[in-house]
Amino acid sequence: MVTLMVNGERHELEVDPEMPLAWVLRDKLGLTGTHVSCALGVCGACTVHVDGQAMRSCVLPASSLEGRSITTIEGLSSDGSHPVQQAWIAEDVVQCGYCQSGFIMAAAALLANTPNPTDRQINESLSNICRCGTYVRVRKAIHRAARLSRERK
Repeated sequence: MVTLMVNGERHELEVDPEMPLAWVLRDKLGLTGTHVSCALGVCGACTVHVDGQAMRSCVLPASSLEGRSITTIEGLSSDGSHPVQQAWIAEDVVQCGYCQSGFIMAAAALLANTPNPTDRQINESLSNICRCGTYVRVRKAIHRAARLSRERK
């Protein structure tokens, strides 16, 4: 039995303790916004927040997360009102879209710690991979989200 706090809800799950969080989220909780691509922790499509930090869920054993707060793309905002989500739409970042939930989660964690990042900080902080090559629009969206966040304060 593994007990996880996901998007503010407590879940008691009968899963193999070594089952990666990404599969628990998708297969056991039906939270399919977290995507899996490489399953090696390299591409970032599976990025979620654990205690506010961006982490690759495909390499995190579920049992290692008991007592920690997990946020998925579904929990970032219920209505798409998070500044990063709004900026992603405004900057038309998405092409195929497969990697975008991971990028959004990584960007949200970056902005929580660095409210006004430079391009260099964005490049160094986000190691997610996009096969469509939307990196320029990702940076523009992160800068827009930073402005939106400042305007809301």
